[in-house]
Amino acid sequence: MKEQFVNYIRDLQDIITTRLEAIDGKATFREDLWERPEGGGGRTRVIQDGAVFEKGGVNISEVFGKLPESMQQYFGVEQADFFACGLSLVLHPLNPFVPTVHANWRYFELYDSEGNIVTRWFGGGQDLTPYYLFEEDASHFHNVCKQACDAHDSSFYPKFKKRCDEYFYNSHRGEARGIGGLFFDYLKPTNEMTIEQWYDFVTEIGNSFLDAYVPIVEERKDIPYEKHHRDWQEIRRGRYVEFNLVHDKGTLFGLRTNGRIESILMSLPPKVQWLYDYQVEQDSEEEKLVIVLKNPRSWVK
Repeated sequence: MKEQFVNYIRDLQDIITTRLEAIDGKATFREDLWERPEGGGGRTRVIQDGAVFEKGGVNISEVFGKLPESMQQYFGVEQADFFACGLSLVLHPLNPFVPTVHANWRYFELYDSEGNIVTRWFGGGQDLTPYYLFEEDASHFHNVCKQACDAHDSSFYPKFKKRCDEYFYNSHRGEARGIGGLFFDYLKPTNEMTIEQWYDFVTEIGNSFLDAYVPIVEERKDIPYEKHHRDWQEIRRGRYVEFNLVHDKGTLFGLRTNGRIESILMSLPPKVQWLYDYQVEQDSEEEKLVIVLKNPRSWVK
């Protein structure tokens, strides 16, 4: 299974980066190959200063070895070996009317002292973080997510949408990071779902990503904008940074397993503002977004 999923994310990285370069039309992805001293490595691809994407990364990694003590405590196990692989992407567009997007699909195995698999699971999802709310964009993104889920089980979308709303939430701000999407973790083999069926589900979600996001980019990337739109985008990006550094499990796992720091923090936007006690104007487009972030809602039709 791990070889099958590694091959999948390698191919998917190629597909996604090729499509994004075509959309941008100016910048291309810089590729860095890196090795982890304790075992494994990855292929980082970053795009910067483009016509559409101000900064973005589409990274794959495959790491293994002794589970660090800090992660042993996290998983509630003693000394053990692990294997983890995945694709993680974040795209920060230049135009404030184009939303930031994040996606991640990953696979994990944990072994006993004899090398036998003790447990294994899939995780991941994809979520949208707009700066200005276009309800038709939110509906499109969620409907693509729902269709991919429904191909496997009609209960998946509402369950994983709810988990996404709960996970990508800045509790210290009392608001969501964005308008959500899907989030799932610890998808282990059961009597109802084999590990192969979970593979089919997770790869279906991965394959749906471009369909979910690209039409939104193409619709919004050429909308004229002014400085106050960019200011608002950079203020909201600050909230994005707060979530990734305070709450995000993937960032925590990468830092605790001696991952490549540039790859782990590629999710952070290049330009951000933190203004003291910033308040949006009443009845503004900015307030329209904040209201939704404080009150998650259904987007499917």
